Amino acid sequence: MNAIVDTLPLWLPGVLVMGLLTVGSGFFSGSETALFYLSRDELRRMRTGSAAERTASRLLQNPDRLLTAVLFWNLVINVAYFAVSLVTAKRLVTGGHSSLGGVLSLLSLCSIILLGEVIPKSLAVSLRYPVAVIAAWPLAVAVRILDPILPWLELTTSAVRRVFWPQLRPEPYLQTEDLERALETSELGFELAHLEQSILQRVLDLSEMTAEELMRPRNTLKLWLAPVHLADVQSDLSRLDFLYLRDEDDETIHAAVPVRNLSHFPEKHLEKLAEPVIYFPWCGTLSDVLTQLRTRLSTVAVVVNEYGEMIGVITESDILDTLLNPESSRARRLLNREPIQSTSDGKIQVHGLTTLRYLARHLGIDFEAGDDGLLTVSGLLHEELQRFPLVGDKCRWEGYELHVIEAAALGRDVRIELDPSQRLPVPEEAE
Repeated sequence: MNAIVDTLPLWLPGVLVMGLLTVGSGFFSGSETALFYLSRDELRRMRTGSAAERTASRLLQNPDRLLTAVLFWNLVINVAYFAVSLVTAKRLVTGGHSSLGGVLSLLSLCSIILLGEVIPKSLAVSLRYPVAVIAAWPLAVAVRILDPILPWLELTTSAVRRVFWPQLRPEPYLQTEDLERALETSELGFELAHLEQSILQRVLDLSEMTAEELMRPRNTLKLWLAPVHLADVQSDLSRLDFLYLRDEDDETIHAAVPVRNLSHFPEKHLEKLAEPVIYFPWCGTLSDVLTQLRTRLSTVAVVVNEYGEMIGVITESDILDTLLNPESSRARRLLNREPIQSTSDGKIQVHGLTTLRYLARHLGIDFEAGDDGLLTVSGLLHEELQRFPLVGDKCRWEGYELHVIEAAALGRDVRIELDPSQRLPVPEEAE
């Protein structure tokens, strides 16, 4: 004991410095684990939270930049730690306290492993959200300090990755057509097979359905101009999923407030709770839309046409509803009622917004989207008639005769009637 006290001047300064470095190593190790262990829902919640939460969310928008900075500072701290440990142990050995120097080296190794890595990471997994919020500001400063050399570090990392891990992409083992054939020829129990085939078929449909087929058209959306206050939207809150925000000089949506996900609303400046949206071409598939939404932690995709104009939006919930709900219908969401209604004489009346895919499913016939780009009943009427439909117009589709029974101006609120029991043979070239 006296030997330890007598050697205080030799090891105490180094141990104090090593203690501070251990705290720094634990901070970067724990914050890295906490931030990258956050769930998708927690990351979304951060976007509309406090200033520290929004800072953490912004850091994770560029995860490579954040991870590079964290690993760099952690490496610097660990190198400094072992350098101080080596110098301190050498001073003890030089002073004739070799055994004490060996004990110090062993304890320093154990402490950096336990206190600098294992314990901080374990706590960060259990307390990831508060740890991520607390670490946000210090990490933002650490990343900002490193910004001037980050491009060089990223260039070096990219070069090493290309040399040793060239990211060769293997060809898919199964194509979509292979999965469809497997579904058609499966021989499971009837109830189980029907349920599984129904779900898997809708999964495959996502790779065929385009964004235009599922989107909510532009003329059904109400756009808001910031600032937006609670009093401005109070009367609309009960029927809104999102508050779509636009710029003053543009009719394109640039952000959306997830109304249904909020537990409370501030009195002023609802736009501060907005989430960024992504932009997607009208011809892209729903599977690609869903992939981008989940990758970018967004819930709304703005659909644009070939001229870059906004023509509608798709929400993540719309895609999931299409995937999981066998009776999912875009027209039902837009109309707030059933788009296909039966009459007393056995016929059905169909709203023009109803997609041909949904109508075919209702009639129990196969549907394959053609090259003509026809998606809805209204689109079919426009294509066949080459004008806006009028009451009394008729056209034929898949062997059924469609009768227009209602037609407002500009082709809006069109309704047709057909008899499901009266289907004529379909020519092979039309199938």
